[in-house]
Amino acid sequence: MYRGFLAKIRWRFIDSPVGIIPLVRFRILFGGLMMLGAVRFIEQGWIEKLYIEPDYFFKFYWFEWVKPFDEKGMYILLSIIIGSSFMVMLGLLYRIAIIMFFVSFTYLELIDATNYLNHHYLVCLLSFLMIFLPANKSHSVDVLLWRNLKSNLVPSWTINILIFQLTVVYTFAGIAKLNYDWIFNAMPLAVWLPERQDIPIIGYFFQFKWVAFLMSWVGAIYDLSIAYFLMYSRTRPFAYFLVIVFHLMTWLLFNIGLFPWIMIVSTMIFFPGKKIKKTLSDISKTNTHSFAETRDYYYFIKRNLLLSLIIGYMLLQIIIPFRHFLYPSNVFWSEEGYRFSWRVMLVEKIGQATFTLKDPKTNRQTEIINSRYLTQFQEKQMSIQPDFILQFAHYLRYEYKRTHGIENPIITVDSHVALNGRVSQPFIDKKINIAEIKDDFLPKKWILKFNK
Repeated sequence: MYRGFLAKIRWRFIDSPVGIIPLVRFRILFGGLMMLGAVRFIEQGWIEKLYIEPDYFFKFYWFEWVKPFDEKGMYILLSIIIGSSFMVMLGLLYRIAIIMFFVSFTYLELIDATNYLNHHYLVCLLSFLMIFLPANKSHSVDVLLWRNLKSNLVPSWTINILIFQLTVVYTFAGIAKLNYDWIFNAMPLAVWLPERQDIPIIGYFFQFKWVAFLMSWVGAIYDLSIAYFLMYSRTRPFAYFLVIVFHLMTWLLFNIGLFPWIMIVSTMIFFPGKKIKKTLSDISKTNTHSFAETRDYYYFIKRNLLLSLIIGYMLLQIIIPFRHFLYPSNVFWSEEGYRFSWRVMLVEKIGQATFTLKDPKTNRQTEIINSRYLTQFQEKQMSIQPDFILQFAHYLRYEYKRTHGIENPIITVDSHVALNGRVSQPFIDKKINIAEIKDDFLPKKWILKFNK
């Protein structure tokens, strides 16, 4: 009985054939949006601002080896992103195109960790998943070139994995909003909304704190429930209407780039194609040969490997957002386990970090002028994120050894951070030589305790 239940679940969500149109629609809209986003990136001058002007780049752990190209190389990289996303949209050499897009886009995002945004991470995940999806088997140039590729059916997992990924984004964004500041202080909306009073008509109401509370609660309820209303056929049309309204509102109020448009486009995957009325015997007689494979030994190995990979990916996506529980500190303060956890628009932090470097041989010391090494944007991000503070201290140690011959300088930092409208508090223990600390995944004891 138990095995029969699991077999039904597997058939419903993994193996059963479904119409390919939702997957095709996703491919076309995703590719088109990514192409427009990359063109906009160039037009806004962000290549120069984010990748040419800086002398130093902050890194993600394990990806210190990722380096920027020169100006010509960066434009080539963006050109690859534009060209590959256009090919994905057309379904032209789809598998090659989506691999090119995933590699080039992910490489761009890994160059400097200060540029991290949740929706950039989402694009990396979606494009990675698309490598394994047969999104070019209909309405594509590939079908025109290789007619035997055409199929109107795909295994249900190819669509359900995208639905799962978007459900994770919404659900964990909602869970993250169930914190004291968001629910009981309406923070950071209570800080942000009064600054938007110049918006016609609705801007007048942003001066009232009850509006910030209302929007905070509505935002939490929306994130926690919207994916599940999109799954149910009777509530799906109205739920998608709410998706459009909600994300257009966030686009109007806050400068969060393509995120609203990515979610509006991506959530169309919840809308199914035409219902499949054929039986399995009927399907086996069609050209959709993928559903008529011989059930031999190798078939079951392939089938079970696929299931293992899907389950492994799903578990990772569920575990990673919860990793902040491994740390004793407040996640919004220390940001240990903060990234890759769908914590969208939850924090308003302002910080200042003053570094002092001392030569242990002469006892001479100097105060570092951060702007000599970092852009204004980088300095702002560095001053509120502990791992960036640590990386910058290590860079200063290397730089002063290279330019001044100072061996093992003592570097301390006097830093203060204001979190969600609170009074600024000391952030890093200024008594320690931060240049001697190694970065790892263990709790950062050199971050001072957050006082509510």
